[in-house]
Amino acid sequence: MDAMLRELDHLPEGLLACGATELEARLGGPTLIHLPGRQPRPLFVSVLLHGNEDVGWEAIRRLLAAYHDRELPRALSLFIGNVRAAAKACRHLPGQPDFNRIWKCDGNTPEHRMARQVLESIERHEPFAAIDVHNNTGLNPHYACINRLDEEFRHLALLFSRTVVFFEKPDTVMSLAMARLCPSITIECGKPGERHGVQHAQESIDAALHLAHFPDHAVMEHDIDLYHTVAVTKIPSHVSIAFGAEDEDADLCFITELDRLNFHELPADTLLGWTRGEGNPGIHVWNDAGVDVVERYFSFHNGEIRTRIPVMPSMLTLDAQIIYQDCLCYLMERMSAGERREPAHGGARG
Repeated sequence: MDAMLRELDHLPEGLLACGATELEARLGGPTLIHLPGRQPRPLFVSVLLHGNEDVGWEAIRRLLAAYHDRELPRALSLFIGNVRAAAKACRHLPGQPDFNRIWKCDGNTPEHRMARQVLESIERHEPFAAIDVHNNTGLNPHYACINRLDEEFRHLALLFSRTVVFFEKPDTVMSLAMARLCPSITIECGKPGERHGVQHAQESIDAALHLAHFPDHAVMEHDIDLYHTVAVTKIPSHVSIAFGAEDEDADLCFITELDRLNFHELPADTLLGWTRGEGNPGIHVWNDAGVDVVERYFSFHNGEIRTRIPVMPSMLTLDAQIIYQDCLCYLMERMSAGERREPAHGGARG
């Protein structure tokens, strides 16, 4: 076994007393823990794929503490991911790949080899369902992400939120890899440090542990707000970014409370910010086919950045480091609850 992954059939003594920043010292690296329950097919839960997103670990700490003297209703397979980055409270360390971009298993880094081992082990355990738990950096509602439109995926998502986003890209995320084995979701639980996010994640994981089977009926239109990500907005690192009037020399200066636009249907001609010169300073909008469609969504005239057509963003953030490491935002369209598409090949930022 690659020394990077540790696999256990029990909780190490004192583990639940550790905060996210203490897990590297306690575990040494990424760890997969299999715990028994009344129902043998496990719920798979992944936490800390991003080291600065501790909501999943905090939720699991509380949930397992609540079951310390009684049997879990279902077996649980818990993957604790980037503990080295968690020790520094950062998304990932310099030189590390993003732990939520390795699950296509098409690389030969130690992290890609670890991902293959995790997936092979989980497949042997015949998982019932999978939940990948994340925070995000901007103002977003709590929402769930799915990579397939099967009814089981929708029902699992609704255990967390009626707001559900169907993703097709990128195709390297944990939720997509797990979707080949069982119903799988990503849950986005607001900003780190928010108590409600921890409680909400704990309640949803507990609900999934108690689920004996998925409902046979279809999800009704009035029970779900379903969206589809159609493009991702990227800004290269050589383009300088500011917000409000904090830096008049920046190539791009966005409005002060840009992230308040998340999950709002913006009309055409909505002002997003300003450019130092004329034209596009370097914003790219990639659709699922890998084509840059920036001119479809944004206009650049008189030093202003405006929406060209109605659009709904998600994951807008005021954190420039996250923008450079990942993206500025995703762009979404509404879907009807009954809409069906071919199985997807992608996931979420988270």
